[in-house]
Amino acid sequence: MQHISSYRKAFVDYLNAYIELKEPLNLYEPINYILQLGGKRLRPVLTLMTAEIFACDYKKALDAALSVEVFHNFSLVHDDIMDDAPLRRGQITVHEKWDINTGILSGDAMLIMAYQLFENYEPKQFLDLAKLFSKTALEVCEGQQYDVDFETRDDVTIPEYLKMIEYKTAVLVGAAMKMGAIVANASQDCQDSIYNFGKHLGIAFQLQDDYLDAFGDPQTFGKQVGGDIIENKKTYLYLKALEFSNDEDTLQLERLYSVNPNDPSDKIDTVKQLFVASGSAEATKKEIENYTKKAFSVLDSLKISEENKNELKTFGNDLMNRNT
Repeated sequence: MQHISSYRKAFVDYLNAYIELKEPLNLYEPINYILQLGGKRLRPVLTLMTAEIFACDYKKALDAALSVEVFHNFSLVHDDIMDDAPLRRGQITVHEKWDINTGILSGDAMLIMAYQLFENYEPKQFLDLAKLFSKTALEVCEGQQYDVDFETRDDVTIPEYLKMIEYKTAVLVGAAMKMGAIVANASQDCQDSIYNFGKHLGIAFQLQDDYLDAFGDPQTFGKQVGGDIIENKKTYLYLKALEFSNDEDTLQLERLYSVNPNDPSDKIDTVKQLFVASGSAEATKKEIENYTKKAFSVLDSLKISEENKNELKTFGNDLMNRNT
């Protein structure tokens, strides 16, 4: 297995060669813009890495990796519209730089482009990739709807929240890894196991993202710190704080999540204090560790070398210790 940076460089080079500025400009310029904004390229790297783990030349998985990345960025463009987010990866979001209609249409085109990339595979691989992609894409939409629904509900449970982030985020991480296994013609058991590894790691990744949204460094996080608090999102941090807080702090937290002040800085600071004082912040970090361990436990049943298992564990640990 190669170093993560090697997979990332190979993918970025392939992505840059794929990007083409063509007419109509107002459709393709926003697509090129979001695809070139950078980011961790986590999902396509996992696709390439998985292909090589199962003894396949990772270059054969580049189209599948690109499909995952194009779809992921499509979902970000539409999510940013729904959230009215001003920044993505520290830069202006597509709908702010252009307009909402452009963001919707360019996102739609990206979804179609993601499907097109499977046409470069043999019929059996094409069918398996397309079926997995369709299932995953629908689950991502379901997860996004759960997320929207939770904003107006006062009775969201922790199991419901974990299901939401599983669908909205984790299934795409699992699918990215399973696509690499499909391209490598790995056995069905291996495909399913590596999917579960990625899914558990994806849940841990999203919980870490929730934590960084509140406690991350604005210089490195790439998004508006406190954005979830501003939007009154019932994250794991919020739900655990309700569970652990006394009646007085619970009322204060619920009141803060019912208002939208013009200057949200005081609200953000107070909510963060409640997260820490209640023990919610620490509980969230423990749950991140819990799902990371669940991912690692799946590796025990995988028929790959110990060296590759250790590489996956190192990758998972590095992911959970990030600050961006």
